[in-house]
Amino acid sequence: MKRQSWTFWIPMVLATILLGVAIFGRWLTPYNPLGINLDVKFLSPRINHWLGTDYLGRDVLSRVIAGTGLALRSAAVILVSASIFGIVIGLISGYFGGVVDEVFMRLSDILIAFPGLVLAMAIAAALGPNLTNAMIAIAVVWWPPYARLVRGQVLSIREQDFVTAAHCLGTSNVSIIFRHIFPNVIVPFIIQVTADVGPALVTTSSLSFIGMGAQPPTPEWGSMVSDGRQYLLDYWWMATFPGVAIFITVLIYNGVGESLRKKLELSR
Repeated sequence: MKRQSWTFWIPMVLATILLGVAIFGRWLTPYNPLGINLDVKFLSPRINHWLGTDYLGRDVLSRVIAGTGLALRSAAVILVSASIFGIVIGLISGYFGGVVDEVFMRLSDILIAFPGLVLAMAIAAALGPNLTNAMIAIAVVWWPPYARLVRGQVLSIREQDFVTAAHCLGTSNVSIIFRHIFPNVIVPFIIQVTADVGPALVTTSSLSFIGMGAQPPTPEWGSMVSDGRQYLLDYWWMATFPGVAIFITVLIYNGVGESLRKKLELSR
C-alpha cells in the first residue's frame, strides 16, 4: 500500500512542479528568453549560463523555462477543445444512435484513417504556419478517439435501470444525458485526457520542429530543437536540453495518467 501511495504521488508532485514553472516561469528565468547578446553566443554550460547559450547568445535555460508554459498551455488548449467536441459528439451518438450515430462515426472513421501527425501537418499547412493554427489542426485530429470513448461508455450506460427510470418519469433527453449519463463517463475520460498531455505536447513540438507551429523567436521546445540541430555536433546543448525537457514532461504526464488509472481500479 505504501509503494502504491508513492507511485501515485510522485508523478502528481512532479506535474505540480511543472505547472508551477509554467505559471511563474516569467519570474524564474535568469535572463530574457528573447534577449540577444552576440558577445556570449555558443557558450557551453557554465555557472553564469547553466544550460549554455545559443547562436544568438540567448540563455538556453531561460528559453527552456519560458517554453514550459507555452508547451503546457498549448497542450491544455488542444485537449480542452478536442474534449469538448469529442464529449458532445460521443454523448449524442451513443444516446440517440441510428442515423445520427452513423454520420458522426463515419466522420470519425475518415479522420482516424489518416495518420494523426500527417493530417495535422496538412491542416496546419493549409491554415498557415503559426502556433494557433497548429493547435487548431491538432485539435481537429484529436477529437475522434474521445468521441468513440464516450460513445462506448454511453452505449452501455443508457441500458441501465436508472436511465430507464428517468425515461419513465418523463425526464427530458438533455437532462438524462447531462445529469445521469455524463457523470458516469467522465472519470475514464479524464484519465485518457491526462495520459494524452504527453502525446499532444510531442505533436505540437513536431509541427514546430518542421516549421508549421511556433515561429522564431518564440521559445517553443520543438522550434528550439530545430534551431539547434544544425549545430548538434559542435554545440550539442542547444538541441539536447529542449529535447530533454520534452522527454521529462511526457514521462511525468504519462505517469500521472497511469497513476490515475491504477487509483481508479483500486477504488472499485
